[in-house]
Amino acid sequence: MSTGSTDARRVTTHTLQEMKAAGVPIAMLTAYDYSLARLVDSAGIDVILVGDSASNVMAGHETTLPITLDQMIYHASAVVRGCQRALIVVDLPFGTYQGNSKGALNSAIRIMKESGAHAVKLEGGREVIGSVERILTAGIPVMGHLGLTPQSIYKFGTYVVRAKEEAEAARLREDAKLLEEAGCFALVLEKIPATLAAEVARSVSIPIIGIGAGGGVDGQVLVLHDMLGINKEFNPRFLRRYADLHTVVSDAVAGYVRDVRAKDFPSPKEQY
Repeated sequence: MSTGSTDARRVTTHTLQEMKAAGVPIAMLTAYDYSLARLVDSAGIDVILVGDSASNVMAGHETTLPITLDQMIYHASAVVRGCQRALIVVDLPFGTYQGNSKGALNSAIRIMKESGAHAVKLEGGREVIGSVERILTAGIPVMGHLGLTPQSIYKFGTYVVRAKEEAEAARLREDAKLLEEAGCFALVLEKIPATLAAEVARSVSIPIIGIGAGGGVDGQVLVLHDMLGINKEFNPRFLRRYADLHTVVSDAVAGYVRDVRAKDFPSPKEQY
Protein backbone atom coordinates (compact mmCIF):
# COMPACT_ATOMS: atom_id res chain seq x y z
CA MET A 1 0.00 0.00 0.00
CA SER A 2 1.36 3.39 -1.01
CA THR A 3 0.94 5.98 1.73
CA GLY A 4 3.93 8.31 1.59
CA SER A 5 6.38 10.14 -0.61
CA THR A 6 9.06 7.50 0.01
CA ASP A 7 7.02 4.85 -1.81
CA ALA A 8 7.28 5.39 -5.56
CA ARG A 9 4.87 2.64 -6.57
CA ARG A 10 1.95 3.80 -8.68
CA VAL A 11 -1.21 4.49 -6.70
CA THR A 12 -4.17 2.59 -8.16
CA THR A 13 -7.88 2.37 -7.44
CA HIS A 14 -7.06 -0.78 -5.44
CA THR A 15 -4.54 1.21 -3.37
CA LEU A 16 -7.30 3.64 -2.39
CA GLN A 17 -9.53 0.76 -1.36
CA GLU A 18 -6.71 -0.59 0.82
CA MET A 19 -6.19 2.84 2.34
CA LYS A 20 -9.86 3.12 3.30
CA ALA A 21 -9.78 -0.37 4.84
CA ALA A 22 -6.65 0.51 6.83
CA GLY A 23 -7.95 3.91 7.92
CA VAL A 24 -5.19 5.79 6.07
CA PRO A 25 -6.54 9.17 4.86
CA ILE A 26 -6.24 9.83 1.12
CA ALA A 27 -4.64 13.11 0.01
CA MET A 28 -5.87 14.53 -3.31
CA LEU A 29 -5.11 17.82 -5.09
CA THR A 30 -5.80 19.30 -8.48
CA ALA A 31 -3.11 20.03 -11.06
CA TYR A 32 -3.31 21.26 -14.63
CA ASP A 33 0.26 21.49 -15.99
CA TYR A 34 3.52 19.53 -16.12
CA SER A 35 5.64 21.62 -13.76
CA LEU A 36 3.21 21.81 -10.83
CA ALA A 37 2.04 18.22 -11.34
CA ARG A 38 5.65 17.07 -11.07
CA LEU A 39 6.06 18.95 -7.77
CA VAL A 40 2.77 17.69 -6.37
CA ASP A 41 3.53 14.11 -7.38
CA SER A 42 7.04 14.10 -5.92
CA ALA A 43 5.70 15.50 -2.62
CA GLY A 44 3.71 12.31 -2.09
CA ILE A 45 0.14 13.13 -3.15
CA ASP A 46 -2.05 10.05 -3.65
CA VAL A 47 -4.47 11.34 -6.29
CA ILE A 48 -4.21 14.22 -8.75
CA LEU A 49 -7.48 15.51 -10.15
CA VAL A 50 -7.22 17.28 -13.48
CA GLY A 51 -10.31 19.23 -12.60
CA ASP A 52 -12.64 21.24 -14.79
CA SER A 53 -11.74 23.95 -12.27
CA ALA A 54 -9.04 24.64 -14.87
CA SER A 55 -11.82 26.67 -16.48
CA ASN A 56 -11.61 29.04 -13.49
CA VAL A 57 -7.98 29.06 -12.36
CA MET A 58 -6.24 28.55 -15.71
CA ALA A 59 -8.61 30.23 -18.18
CA GLY A 60 -10.32 32.85 -16.00
CA HIS A 61 -13.92 31.80 -16.65
CA GLU A 62 -16.58 32.49 -14.05
CA THR A 63 -17.80 28.87 -14.03
CA THR A 64 -16.54 25.43 -15.01
CA LEU A 65 -18.99 25.16 -17.90
CA PRO A 66 -16.96 26.67 -20.80
CA ILE A 67 -13.99 24.26 -20.72
CA THR A 68 -13.99 21.75 -23.59
CA LEU A 69 -13.03 18.09 -23.88
CA ASP A 70 -10.02 19.00 -26.03
CA GLN A 71 -8.83 21.45 -23.38
CA MET A 72 -9.24 18.85 -20.62
CA ILE A 73 -7.20 16.37 -22.64
CA TYR A 74 -4.49 18.99 -23.15
CA HIS A 75 -4.22 19.67 -19.41
CA ALA A 76 -4.40 15.97 -18.53
CA SER A 77 -1.65 15.06 -21.00
CA ALA A 78 0.68 17.61 -19.41
CA VAL A 79 -0.08 16.32 -15.91
CA VAL A 80 0.51 12.70 -16.91
CA ARG A 81 3.95 13.58 -18.26
CA GLY A 82 4.86 15.09 -14.89
CA CYS A 83 3.81 12.17 -12.67
CA GLN A 84 5.27 8.83 -11.68
CA ARG A 85 3.26 7.90 -8.59
CA ALA A 86 -0.16 9.54 -8.24
CA LEU A 87 -3.42 8.17 -9.59
CA ILE A 88 -4.56 10.70 -12.19
CA VAL A 89 -8.30 11.35 -12.49
CA VAL A 90 -9.75 13.66 -15.15
CA ASP A 91 -13.07 15.50 -15.01
CA LEU A 92 -15.46 14.90 -17.87
CA PRO A 93 -16.45 18.47 -18.80
CA PHE A 94 -19.98 19.79 -18.99
CA GLY A 95 -21.91 18.54 -22.01
CA THR A 96 -19.82 15.44 -22.65
CA TYR A 97 -21.79 12.88 -20.62
CA GLN A 98 -25.17 14.25 -19.51
CA GLY A 99 -28.14 12.49 -21.11
CA ASN A 100 -26.08 10.53 -23.64
CA SER A 101 -24.31 7.41 -22.41
CA LYS A 102 -22.74 6.70 -25.81
CA GLY A 103 -21.31 10.21 -25.91
CA ALA A 104 -20.09 9.77 -22.34
CA LEU A 105 -18.24 6.59 -23.30
CA ASN A 106 -16.66 8.23 -26.33
CA SER A 107 -15.54 11.19 -24.20
CA ALA A 108 -14.03 8.92 -21.55
CA ILE A 109 -12.23 6.82 -24.17
CA ARG A 110 -10.71 9.94 -25.71
CA ILE A 111 -9.42 11.09 -22.32
CA MET A 112 -7.88 7.72 -21.53
CA LYS A 113 -6.31 7.17 -24.98
CA GLU A 114 -5.11 10.70 -25.68
CA SER A 115 -3.92 11.75 -22.23
CA GLY A 116 -2.79 8.52 -20.60
CA ALA A 117 -4.79 9.26 -17.43
CA HIS A 118 -6.06 6.49 -15.16
CA ALA A 119 -9.71 7.36 -14.48
CA VAL A 120 -12.48 9.87 -15.14
CA LYS A 121 -14.82 11.77 -12.82
CA LEU A 122 -18.32 13.01 -13.47
CA GLU A 123 -20.93 14.88 -11.47
CA GLY A 124 -24.39 13.68 -10.50
CA GLY A 125 -26.29 10.71 -9.13
CA ARG A 126 -29.19 8.75 -10.55
CA GLU A 127 -29.45 11.03 -13.56
CA VAL A 128 -26.00 9.95 -14.82
CA ILE A 129 -26.07 6.26 -13.83
CA GLY A 130 -26.50 5.27 -17.48
CA SER A 131 -23.33 7.13 -18.42
CA VAL A 132 -21.41 5.64 -15.47
CA GLU A 133 -22.41 2.11 -16.41
CA ARG A 134 -21.62 2.65 -20.09
CA ILE A 135 -18.14 4.00 -19.32
CA LEU A 136 -17.43 1.09 -16.99
CA THR A 137 -18.21 -1.40 -19.77
CA ALA A 138 -14.98 -0.23 -21.41
CA GLY A 139 -12.97 -0.93 -18.26
CA ILE A 140 -12.52 2.75 -17.46
CA PRO A 141 -12.58 3.54 -13.71
CA VAL A 142 -15.15 6.16 -12.72
CA MET A 143 -15.14 8.50 -9.71
CA GLY A 144 -18.49 10.04 -8.79
CA HIS A 145 -19.25 13.50 -7.39
CA LEU A 146 -22.24 14.45 -5.24
CA GLY A 147 -23.34 17.41 -3.13
CA LEU A 148 -22.43 20.75 -4.62
CA THR A 149 -21.85 19.97 -8.29
CA PRO A 150 -20.35 23.09 -9.93
CA GLN A 151 -21.48 22.11 -13.44
CA SER A 152 -25.06 22.56 -12.17
CA ILE A 153 -24.47 26.05 -10.78
CA TYR A 154 -27.21 27.62 -12.89
CA LYS A 155 -29.66 25.02 -11.59
CA PHE A 156 -28.67 25.69 -7.97
CA GLY A 157 -28.19 29.43 -8.44
CA THR A 158 -25.70 29.56 -5.57
CA TYR A 159 -22.64 27.83 -4.11
CA VAL A 160 -24.17 27.39 -0.64
CA VAL A 161 -23.94 24.15 1.34
CA ARG A 162 -26.04 21.35 -0.18
CA ALA A 163 -28.17 18.61 1.45
CA LYS A 164 -28.95 20.53 4.65
CA GLU A 165 -32.64 19.62 4.29
CA GLU A 166 -33.60 16.00 4.90
CA ALA A 167 -35.17 15.43 1.47
CA GLU A 168 -31.97 16.39 -0.34
CA ALA A 169 -29.85 14.51 2.21
CA ALA A 170 -31.91 11.35 1.66
CA ARG A 171 -31.49 11.66 -2.09
CA LEU A 172 -27.72 12.06 -1.65
CA ARG A 173 -27.54 8.92 0.51
CA GLU A 174 -29.46 6.99 -2.13
CA ASP A 175 -27.34 8.36 -4.97
CA ALA A 176 -24.12 7.39 -3.16
CA LYS A 177 -25.40 3.81 -2.90
CA LEU A 178 -26.47 3.82 -6.55
CA LEU A 179 -23.04 5.02 -7.70
CA GLU A 180 -21.33 2.40 -5.53
CA GLU A 181 -23.55 -0.34 -6.92
CA ALA A 182 -22.98 0.88 -10.48
CA GLY A 183 -19.23 0.38 -9.98
CA CYS A 184 -17.68 3.76 -9.10
CA PHE A 185 -14.34 3.25 -7.33
CA ALA A 186 -14.68 6.43 -5.20
CA LEU A 187 -16.89 9.46 -4.63
CA VAL A 188 -16.23 13.14 -4.05
CA LEU A 189 -18.66 14.83 -1.66
CA GLU A 190 -18.55 18.61 -1.95
CA LYS A 191 -19.83 21.20 0.51
CA ILE A 192 -22.32 19.14 2.50
CA PRO A 193 -22.82 18.85 6.29
CA ALA A 194 -19.97 16.97 7.98
CA THR A 195 -22.32 14.60 9.79
CA LEU A 196 -23.96 13.56 6.52
CA ALA A 197 -20.61 13.04 4.79
CA ALA A 198 -19.36 10.87 7.66
CA GLU A 199 -22.57 8.84 7.51
CA VAL A 200 -22.14 8.23 3.79
CA ALA A 201 -18.48 7.25 4.26
CA ARG A 202 -19.53 4.62 6.82
CA SER A 203 -22.39 3.32 4.68
CA VAL A 204 -20.42 2.56 1.50
CA SER A 205 -17.38 0.37 0.88
CA ILE A 206 -15.69 2.74 -1.58
CA PRO A 207 -13.50 5.71 -0.55
CA ILE A 208 -15.22 9.04 0.04
CA ILE A 209 -13.15 12.16 -0.70
CA GLY A 210 -14.42 15.36 0.85
CA ILE A 211 -14.12 19.03 0.00
CA GLY A 212 -15.95 21.14 2.54
CA ALA A 213 -17.43 17.91 3.91
CA GLY A 214 -15.65 17.60 7.25
CA GLY A 215 -13.10 15.16 8.59
CA GLY A 216 -15.22 12.03 8.88
CA VAL A 217 -14.55 10.91 5.31
CA ASP A 218 -11.73 8.84 3.80
CA GLY A 219 -9.73 11.65 2.23
CA GLN A 220 -9.61 15.31 1.26
CA VAL A 221 -9.23 17.29 -1.96
CA LEU A 222 -8.47 20.97 -2.56
CA VAL A 223 -7.79 23.07 -5.63
CA LEU A 224 -4.01 23.53 -5.80
CA HIS A 225 -4.13 27.24 -6.65
CA ASP A 226 -6.39 27.87 -3.65
CA MET A 227 -4.29 26.02 -1.06
CA LEU A 228 -1.09 27.61 -2.37
CA GLY A 229 -2.58 31.09 -1.93
CA ILE A 230 -2.28 32.03 -5.61
CA ASN A 231 -5.96 32.98 -5.63
CA LYS A 232 -6.72 35.55 -2.91
CA GLU A 233 -10.38 36.16 -3.77
CA PHE A 234 -11.72 32.69 -2.91
CA ASN A 235 -12.19 32.30 0.85
CA PRO A 236 -14.58 29.46 1.74
CA ARG A 237 -14.59 28.12 5.29
CA PHE A 238 -13.14 24.76 4.21
CA LEU A 239 -10.02 26.23 2.58
CA ARG A 240 -6.72 26.10 4.45
CA ARG A 241 -3.91 28.00 2.74
CA TYR A 242 -0.53 26.31 3.06
CA ALA A 243 1.40 29.09 1.32
CA ASP A 244 1.02 32.69 0.18
CA LEU A 245 2.32 32.45 -3.38
CA HIS A 246 0.30 35.52 -4.37
CA THR A 247 2.65 37.66 -2.28
CA VAL A 248 5.78 35.63 -3.10
CA VAL A 249 5.25 35.85 -6.87
CA SER A 250 4.12 39.50 -6.82
CA ASP A 251 7.17 40.52 -4.79
CA ALA A 252 9.50 38.51 -7.03
CA VAL A 253 8.15 40.10 -10.22
CA ALA A 254 8.28 43.59 -8.68
CA GLY A 255 11.90 42.95 -7.69
CA TYR A 256 12.76 41.84 -11.21
CA VAL A 257 11.14 44.93 -12.74
CA ARG A 258 13.00 47.14 -10.26
CA ASP A 259 16.38 45.54 -11.06
CA VAL A 260 15.82 45.78 -14.82
CA ARG A 261 14.82 49.44 -14.56
CA ALA A 262 17.92 50.17 -12.48
CA LYS A 263 20.13 48.22 -14.89
CA ASP A 264 21.17 46.09 -11.92
CA PHE A 265 20.16 42.95 -13.82
CA PRO A 266 22.06 41.37 -15.43
CA SER A 267 25.21 41.90 -13.38
CA PRO A 268 28.69 41.19 -14.79
CA LYS A 269 28.47 37.69 -13.27
CA GLU A 270 25.19 37.04 -15.10
CA GLN A 271 26.42 37.61 -18.64
CA TYR A 272 28.79 35.96 -21.10
